Amino acid sequence: MSALQPQGLKYGFRKTVNMSFDEAAEKTRAALQAEGFGVLAEIDIKEKLKEKLGVDFGRYLILGACNPPLAYETLKREIDIGLLLPCNVIVYEEKGRTVVSAIDAAKMLSVVGNANLESTARLVNEKLRRVVESL
Repeated sequence: MSALQPQGLKYGFRKTVNMSFDEAAEKTRAALQAEGFGVLAEIDIKEKLKEKLGVDFGRYLILGACNPPLAYETLKREIDIGLLLPCNVIVYEEKGRTVVSAIDAAKMLSVVGNANLESTARLVNEKLRRVVESL
């Protein structure tokens, strides 16, 4: 397994893992749950691009993750923040390897310009980093 790779990815945390796509997806879901996140939505990009455009694309899964207490705190401070929720985590295949990436919540929420969100964004990032690092 490689170390967490923030370099090159300016808006998230990325790690290439030595496991199959299915195993990485399963372990990512479990790691999210361990950090208090639920997966609200799963989007199979390979399936959707085949269905909608008739094109072949590699295995690529978007997990829309939400930590309810943190989402609630954020919504109380900035009601329109729902435009930036949930926190996306992706699992995909690249050159025969499996990659897992999570959004950098601090960078995402920085576009709002609300300093009251900084502590929550840091906490979300700590949790999402642990998810990716645990794989």
